[in-house]
Amino acid sequence: MFNAKAYSAASATSPLASTKITRRDPTENDVQIEILFCGVCHSDLHQVRNEWSGFMPTVYPCVPGHEIVGRVTKIGSAVSKFKVGDLAAVGCMVDSDGTCPECKAGLEQFCQHGTLTYNFPDKHLGGVTYGGYSEGIVVDQRFVLRVPQNLNLAGAAPLLCAGITTYSPMRHWGVTKGKKVGVVGLGGLGHMGVKFAHALGAHVVVFTTSPGKKDDAMRLGADEVVISKNANEMQGHAGSFDFILDAVSANHDIGAYINLLRRDGNITLVGAPEKPLAIAAFALIMGRRSLSGSPIGGIAETQEMLDFCGKHNITADVEVIPIQKINEAYERLLKSDVKYRFSIDMASLK
Repeated sequence: MFNAKAYSAASATSPLASTKITRRDPTENDVQIEILFCGVCHSDLHQVRNEWSGFMPTVYPCVPGHEIVGRVTKIGSAVSKFKVGDLAAVGCMVDSDGTCPECKAGLEQFCQHGTLTYNFPDKHLGGVTYGGYSEGIVVDQRFVLRVPQNLNLAGAAPLLCAGITTYSPMRHWGVTKGKKVGVVGLGGLGHMGVKFAHALGAHVVVFTTSPGKKDDAMRLGADEVVISKNANEMQGHAGSFDFILDAVSANHDIGAYINLLRRDGNITLVGAPEKPLAIAAFALIMGRRSLSGSPIGGIAETQEMLDFCGKHNITADVEVIPIQKINEAYERLLKSDVKYRFSIDMASLK
């Protein structure tokens, strides 16, 4: 075992503060990574403040962070996928049982015995796993990903959650050239959705309540921007979308977007509103439309996404911050005061 510098929260009301945590020494299948950048996900804030206590209560101290990019510093004797010095990444998962039907299908994100990167039981050291707000991490090679050399590392970090969360449903529902795709909400998830849909060759329409976001949406790859409060603009797209990615976490009228789907069209939720959304059954029935949700992707698909990003030079739009500004970043996150993700320069931890 070894000690690593980190930032942790001691309670739901405590600010994140400097601390030291224990990491395991690499076993034969492990990769040890020096963390260079770690993205800040809204779920980090929820976990730190124990806002998901109903289904995932936070264990303190909590070290968040599951958008990790770094460099390999040590490998176990059986590691074949990485060598010291390689760029590497770790996302939301660090283990799964490897034997269930989900794992065998390459869908580790649905494994009932998976281990999340932080705040999950740690089978190696006891207690819970600690995330990427730290100087290093040790992970089984099966859950370590390769980072294309051409990508900006600060912008690549959010790909490990925001990226795969938006890429996975687009791949599942067949977003390709010639498809008409909507993206609802232009935030941390939505801006990645626009970039992916554009790179996949779709005709991309962004829905936003903010007219001031139109220029930015077009810069990111949108072909059109619709102000969702404008009934005429919405009606002009009725029954025309193959796929809509809904990245809004606030309460909103999902029915207005279901009505925009063509026959057999799908709308997928990646945002998670606190309260249930009202669904009109006939809006789904009459067009054989579907409403679904999607989490992250499996490890193979996450690697596919990173390789796709390397080919198309896609990264998140980030504001790089030192770890010392993480509490300020959380407050700004609550106000949506970032374009479009925070990325922590972990060199600041030293």
